[in-house]
Amino acid sequence: MTDTMKKDRPTRRPDCVTEVRRGNTVLVVSGYFKQGTTATAADKMMKVLEAESAAGHKPIYSA
Repeated sequence: MTDTMKKDRPTRRPDCVTEVRRGNTVLVVSGYFKQGTTATAADKMMKVLEAESAAGHKPIYSA
């Protein structure tokens, strides 16, 4: 897999980088958040939880 650059966008550093190691393999995931947004990660997670609750989803595990 190669890195491709978008010509219509300025290059910027990722907002978060996660590294996962499995044996001799290293998986690196870079994340970008929408610039100029007003919603926080907590706001987005609350929307997901509310939608799951309204749909009647039950967690697989019990706490």
